[in-house]
Amino acid sequence: MNETPYIRVGTSYFKTVKAPTIAGHYNEILIYWNAETIRQDHGKDYFAKIEKYDGFTCIPSHTDFKKQYLTFYNTYNPLSNNPIPGDCELSKKFVKHIFGNHYELGLDYLALLFLKPTQTLPILCLVSTQRSTGKSSFLKWLKMIFENNATYLTNDSFGSQFNADWANMLLIMIDEVLFNKEELTERIKYLSTTNINKVEAKGKDKREIEFFGKFILCSNNEDSFIKIDNNETRFWVLKVPIIKTEEIDMLVKLKKEIPAFLYFLENRKLSTNNTTRMWFTPAQIKTAALNKLVQNNRNRVEKEIASICLMVMEKFDLDEVNLCSGDILPALSKSRVNTDQTHIRKILKKEWKLKNQENSKSYEKFCFLSDGEILLNTTKGRYYTVKKDFLLENFDDLMTEYE
Repeated sequence: MNETPYIRVGTSYFKTVKAPTIAGHYNEILIYWNAETIRQDHGKDYFAKIEKYDGFTCIPSHTDFKKQYLTFYNTYNPLSNNPIPGDCELSKKFVKHIFGNHYELGLDYLALLFLKPTQTLPILCLVSTQRSTGKSSFLKWLKMIFENNATYLTNDSFGSQFNADWANMLLIMIDEVLFNKEELTERIKYLSTTNINKVEAKGKDKREIEFFGKFILCSNNEDSFIKIDNNETRFWVLKVPIIKTEEIDMLVKLKKEIPAFLYFLENRKLSTNNTTRMWFTPAQIKTAALNKLVQNNRNRVEKEIASICLMVMEKFDLDEVNLCSGDILPALSKSRVNTDQTHIRKILKKEWKLKNQENSKSYEKFCFLSDGEILLNTTKGRYYTVKKDFLLENFDDLMTEYE
């Protein structure tokens, strides 16, 4: 047990101090301290009492925390709240509000954060165009639970090359997120699954660390706060409703329930098993909000192809339409969409996961005349089959027009 607030790591001295907060609490932080100042304050014999370490490490644990591993000082912060039996109905009600139909999955997510902090988890995204939904309160609540192991970032700070302030955090929470640059999306996708990251501070060289951070994004922009494609499996997007009856001092009440809620999580049996690298399967975390986000990120060519196919189906009362990549090019040209057959093939094969016929077969080819009339002519080719149900399921903005 260290009897002093000082430690020596390598050849440098540090002091553990309690920094006060506006809320009336304090954050325990480690700051550099000059050896000569320690001698002046306590005398030279005091140095014998100071514990010495060879370096820093960061190993997260909430149920079996250790401040020292071998000769290294653990910079992860222990939690001040320990699990204690008690009432936590408001906490469970709040989780139900945030996660909705995914309530059990939400409890699993929070339990994994507490019990298995190194487990890779999906990027949780809370979205709503409306105010007073509780998104920001949820972040504040998680900050109260995980304390100095959770941090807030802005869009700019996440995009900065310097990441020493959050690289060793369990939770990296970004409110009012808007990633309009593709490199930011690619960065968060990479970090969500990697266990290694490069940490960089101003004036210091990069160094490699083990990374276990989980990202939580909040946004009032449901449609385009981030650019993702329809094959993406790392995002768990939830639309959060308005809080119907607002609890006075809800965060104060939630804070009092933290020990009981941690006890509940610790003793609750998980409703899911670890079947993927991010624990949950893509099917389990698929939501209407995710579909909406994906659909909005589809490019104009893809939307036009879907619209043309639906137009043909409605014209001839069909449930599916057959086409080759060259069939739709003239119709796209009339819509002034600049593309080519290679791009169309990529959409049909890669994005829509369609397979064309192995051999050339007869099919009804649609043709657009100069006056806008559509005809069907029998021809032969290695065609693709596009089903109406697929289009209506994946293009919500077309559903109203054609249903």
